[in-house]
Amino acid sequence: MAGAAEPQKRQSGRPFPPSARGPPPPPRPRFEPVDREKTCPLLLRVFTKIGGHHSKEDFAVRGKEPKDEVQIYTWKDATLRELTDLVKEVAPAARRRDARLSFAFVYPDKNGRFVVREVGKTFSYSNVRRLDDSKTLGELSFEIGDYLDVAIMSSELSSVR
Repeated sequence: MAGAAEPQKRQSGRPFPPSARGPPPPPRPRFEPVDREKTCPLLLRVFTKIGGHHSKEDFAVRGKEPKDEVQIYTWKDATLRELTDLVKEVAPAARRRDARLSFAFVYPDKNGRFVVREVGKTFSYSNVRRLDDSKTLGELSFEIGDYLDVAIMSSELSSVR
């Protein structure tokens, strides 16, 4: 009989249970793109630091955040690559050929203490795009009001410091 394959059976004649692995998980839902012509942008407060991220204590007192701030109007569908290019416009260290940018969200936890959570990394210049380049703020669970902390790292900068 050609066609349907019979399920494998044990010596006792009972079939084996279905595979525990099952089908692959569904793909991660993509964040819906925003109609930038009709949707008002949000204000993103971006803090940059050479060599590493700011500590959560740097954000502990409202109004005394780090001084190296840039304010950007953007949307939740902005990618880390778009944000990399914007940071390069205002931070000369980010323009270095070997610069790497690490992005972290800064937000208060349920007790009101700030948390710094790394969400992705990009290269300043790269012929090959990294997986993180296409991640959007929305996909990374950005909430309006969160800060963005950007650590700018490079081998030249670390040898100078």
